[in-house]
Amino acid sequence: MTTFKVEGMTCEHCVRAVTRALAKVPGVSRVTEVSFARGEARVEGTPDPGGVLTAIRNEGYEATPVAS
Repeated sequence: MTTFKVEGMTCEHCVRAVTRALAKVPGVSRVTEVSFARGEARVEGTPDPGGVLTAIRNEGYEATPVAS
C-alpha cells in the first residue's frame, strides 16, 4: 500500500474526484482510501508515484508521497 498526502480536499466531492482519478492510474489495483479529514489517499498496486501525483494534481490538489 502506498500513501500520499493530499492538500486542498474539503468535501466528499473532492474525495470522489481524487478516487476516480486514482483508479485510472496504470498500476493502481485498488484505491483503498481517500480521506479529506486526514488529507490522505492510499492505493494498492505498483503505480508509478509520478503518475499518482499527476492524477491528483490534475484534479486541482497538491500531493506528496508519504514515506512508509
